[in-house]
Amino acid sequence: MSLLKLRHSPRWIPPAIILTLILAAPVFAEPEQELEGCAKCHSQAVSREIGPPAELLAKSIHSDLSCDDCHGDIDADNVNLESEHPHGDIQLIGCAECHEDESEVYKKHGRLEVHTDPDIPECWDCHGHHDILPVADQRSRVHPVNLPKTCLKCHTNLNMLAKHEVLRAGPVEMYESSVHGQATTEKGIYLSATCNDCHSSPGPDGAPSAHRILSPRDPESTTYHFNIPDTCGKCHKPISRDFWEGIHGQFVARGEMAAPVCTTCHGEHGIIPPDDPNSPVSPTHVAEQTCAPCHESAVLNEKFGLPGGRLASYIDSYHGLKSKAGDLKVANCSSCHGAHRILPSTDPTSSINASNLRHTCGKCHPGITEDLAQTKIHETGAGLHTGWAEFFRKLYIVLIVATIGLMLLHNIGDWFRKVRDAKKLPHVQRLSMNEVMQHWALMVSFIVLVITGFSLRFSESWWSRLIFGWEGGFEIRGDIHRGAAVVMTATSIWHLFYMFTHRGRHWVRDMVLAMSDFTHVWQNSLYFLGLRAEEPKYKRFSYMEKAEYWALVWGTIIMTGTGIFLWFDYLANRLGLPKGFLDVMLVIHYYEAWLATLAILVWHVYHTVFKPTVYPMNTAWLAGRMSKVMYDHEHPDGPRLKGRKFRPRLEEEVEDNALGSHDEEEHEH
Repeated sequence: MSLLKLRHSPRWIPPAIILTLILAAPVFAEPEQELEGCAKCHSQAVSREIGPPAELLAKSIHSDLSCDDCHGDIDADNVNLESEHPHGDIQLIGCAECHEDESEVYKKHGRLEVHTDPDIPECWDCHGHHDILPVADQRSRVHPVNLPKTCLKCHTNLNMLAKHEVLRAGPVEMYESSVHGQATTEKGIYLSATCNDCHSSPGPDGAPSAHRILSPRDPESTTYHFNIPDTCGKCHKPISRDFWEGIHGQFVARGEMAAPVCTTCHGEHGIIPPDDPNSPVSPTHVAEQTCAPCHESAVLNEKFGLPGGRLASYIDSYHGLKSKAGDLKVANCSSCHGAHRILPSTDPTSSINASNLRHTCGKCHPGITEDLAQTKIHETGAGLHTGWAEFFRKLYIVLIVATIGLMLLHNIGDWFRKVRDAKKLPHVQRLSMNEVMQHWALMVSFIVLVITGFSLRFSESWWSRLIFGWEGGFEIRGDIHRGAAVVMTATSIWHLFYMFTHRGRHWVRDMVLAMSDFTHVWQNSLYFLGLRAEEPKYKRFSYMEKAEYWALVWGTIIMTGTGIFLWFDYLANRLGLPKGFLDVMLVIHYYEAWLATLAILVWHVYHTVFKPTVYPMNTAWLAGRMSKVMYDHEHPDGPRLKGRKFRPRLEEEVEDNALGSHDEEEHEH
């Protein structure tokens, strides 16, 4: 009522209005007066989370409530300021007193019933205590923009996650980096789905309720496998409709748990757009990361009657090769089959139905003919397959086999001839037959151990299947592996006893590292850099042979020790060894095997086969003899060993070398 109207109103009206306001003042002032009374003591924060209750309540959605509306009756006559609880125990009145409908719906949070576990969130854990604000207020803890941070308090608590075995650790962090999270949290406005949009299951009235968050195992949950398409469909209606019409949706509607839903392909909390290179549905990843896990599964292919080898045939095609090269425009699975409305070729409306192929292929190949459009794409191992392509494929297979085969035969013949010619040259007896036999036992057992050991780790590789891919092959592989281990261990014991023989003692003495070896390392480094004209003059064993020998001793001890525990695994338990001990043994055994194998291939094979001054090989491993020319070059300061095809040097040349005289005596005998 304006002042002008009041001025011309009957004289009794203004006094009546004033009297009414005076009489009503105590009623309107009562909450504020009570707030002021509580604020005398409660002006400071009760806790860091709660804040100053009187001030916060005055600014909250509950500003019209008094303190005792939630905290029960406060006995003002029984206040003792010196007591820890001056006004006695206060009964906390539940939120259900006013919010009956919400309380009726909030019965479970995940897998647990409300009030059955102290970790189950109460109302104030999400909405706040005294600072409760409307959901529409952007300062509210349950506003869509702030909701991820509210859920984060529990869903990133490591102790709580471990205690309750939450299956999805770190969902909030994944959400914040997803296309949904970036659209909302980064821009600070509600633009996309947040926690409640996906996890609000229907209440008794059928409407989604943010207070009804159920486990994905619950058939009524919005995140239950068969309900996910409809959950996503709340925002993505056209896509959801296409999915239900497609073969995947048909299987989901039929109750097939193995049938994929939205989250199977796109992920759950960390969904990123298809144009992101890291997305599993990006053009370069959709075939291998999204479609292949199901369509390459022998179990699923057998169950649904699908042909196998689809991924291999795609990768082998022009489209697949271009995709692996990083081409984002070349056709992938969804280009031909569709992204959501995927139907078998027998369906007349399918994009890969024979009558629709020209239109499907024409999206990338305008003007394509009907005959070319009918070309088989998924011909296993053949790729894009035409008659001429098949002709040239077979032609090149013949060319490859013939050309490379003849090259291989040529090199084998050359190598064996060079070895045969090397045997005719003057030679020396580098190793005794005892040492040769030890080397053969060690070499054969090592090769068998490498093949049988790595075939277990790489059981799906072509070479492993070629050797042990027959029924019972991998069980026998284990027996062969352990048998070779016994042979290697026995050879090591054999060598240990040999070290105490007359010749063995000289072997060990000559294998011990000396200062001259470090000098040779330095001289060889200068030789490699071109700062020295000649190679070092090695004695019986070079520093390279010594390093390899002691590495072999060290590796054999480690492999034998770890292998015993892996073979007789019950020993760890009987000896009271800590949990995880066998895991440590397995790791050491596996990586020591890699170290030994690579050392043999890179170091030993080079120095005995591919080194230019040794090639085609050092023949000492065959019968202990090696070329005199090679020996003189490799060991110029070594003992002058007696051979059968050349006269020994004068005795005075080797009289200072005890080993030389011993060797000569042995060969004379």
